[in-house]
Amino acid sequence: MKTANINVRIDPEVKSNAERVFSSFGITVTDAINIFLHKAIMEGGLPFDMKQPRYSFETENAMEEARLIMEGKIKSNHYRNAKDLIDEINAEDDI
Repeated sequence: MKTANINVRIDPEVKSNAERVFSSFGITVTDAINIFLHKAIMEGGLPFDMKQPRYSFETENAMEEARLIMEGKIKSNHYRNAKDLIDEINAEDDI
């Protein structure tokens, strides 16, 4: 069977980690790439869902709070200057 070459530049650590994962299945990186490409052809696109990155619980809560502030559903604090803001943050740390 004829084959075609694909040259890919990848971080050496990523390659090493991928080799370790795929070897646990008894396949090579080349095998895995071939599986990926065949699956993409069968699916008519990427063989997995593309999703936005997930954020930590704290980040998601902060983003929701920002949305609620922008929608006027909760009131935000206002400061005359940066020192007042920093003083409040420091006071919260003392609680």
